[in-house]
Order: sequence, then structure tokens, then C-alpha cells
Amino acid sequence: MPTLTAVGHRGDPYRIRENTLPSVRSAFARGADAVEIDVRLTRDGVPVLLHDETLQRLWGHDVRLDAVTAAQLRELTEGQVPTLRAALTAAGAGGGRLMLDLPGATYEAVEAVVGLVRECGARDRTYYCAGPRTMLAVRAADPGAEIALTWTTLSPPRRVLIDAVRPAWLNYRFGLLGRELVTALHADGLKVSAWTADTRWTMRRLIAAGVDSITTNRIDALAGVRAALAD
Repeated sequence: MPTLTAVGHRGDPYRIRENTLPSVRSAFARGADAVEIDVRLTRDGVPVLLHDETLQRLWGHDVRLDAVTAAQLRELTEGQVPTLRAALTAAGAGGGRLMLDLPGATYEAVEAVVGLVRECGARDRTYYCAGPRTMLAVRAADPGAEIALTWTTLSPPRRVLIDAVRPAWLNYRFGLLGRELVTALHADGLKVSAWTADTRWTMRRLIAAGVDSITTNRIDALAGVRAALAD
């Protein structure tokens, strides 16, 4: 079986709150090769781990992240929302990779994130995922960045977009992927990643279709499926 990259979705969220350092560490401990995390900026421009625009769902505060400073965020969440710098350090200590999702990122936010990754010496263990506009901004900010272009339809990206973004991966919702599509993408020199697959049946189907990476909320289940198929 070709090597499959197992990616923990926001860490190990079914056990530990998503996008926190304990959740990231748990995913790596349970077999993740990489962990997908969401990165947004505080009001004073500090990249931190949070998927939503507000703190309501995870932290119980009806306030936008971009309305608070990093210091205020630490106070509101008792320091539990990590900075990207801390996440890069934690992942590096364990030898793991981070897939940085940049929801709603402006060009300025992309520059801040890419600059921090470079400053931390983490370019070789970091890659990026999001839609076309954000990935074009990443490509402009770092011509050598590894990119997983998120794609949500069966209609393939136009060649002009592929040439501009130069993705290593196309990142698809798992339900869209089958062997025919995966084979065609491989023929174009692209690796294929799937998100977010949480049942063992779906994981086995995707592996049989030839995908190169699966992102899941159940990293232990994926690690088990991968190990069983390798025997």
C-alpha cells in the first residue's frame, strides 16, 4: 500500500478541545503524521489557533477574535488558545508537521503567518490549505511554500489557477473522491488529500481509491485502519 499521510483535524478534537496544544500533542501521540490547525489573527496581529470568527462556541465569549488583543485573549481563555508560535514549537519538538488552514485570511494575515513560519524555521514542516484566493496570497508571500489547494466541486480547477498556485496537493471533501478522479489527479502530478473522514468504512474506501492523505477527527481510528491494511 502506498504511504498514506494521517492528519488530525484540529488536533484530537473528540478527546480534547480542538486547536489547543494538548489536542495537537494527543493527535501526534495517537499516530498523526500531521495536524491541521486553523490560524487567525488577534486585533494586534498575533497569529493564534482558532477556527471560528468569535470565541462563542469554544470559549463562551460572544466576542470577535479580531476585536481583542493577544493579552486580552489570554485573559478570556485562561491562556488556553495557543499562539501559532507555540504550536510550531510543540509540533517541532515531536517531529510532526502542521497543516495551516487560514479561514477568511486577508493578504496581511497571510503575510503575518508566512513570516512567522519563516522566522521559526518551520517551512520544511509546515504546509498550507484553503481556497484559491488565500493560496494565491500564500504563493506570493512564499514562492517555495507547500500548498494543499482546497477544492469543493467535481469540476477541476482551471489550468491557469493550478499554474499560478502550484499546489502539491488538491484537498477535497471526502465524498467527492473516487478512484477515477484520484487517478486523473495523479496523472496531472498532484497528490490528493481528503477531509474530513471519520468512519472506518470511509477511510478504507478512500485508501482503496488511492488518496495520499486523509484528515480526520478520529486519528486513532485512521491509524488503526492504516496499520491493518499494511499487514
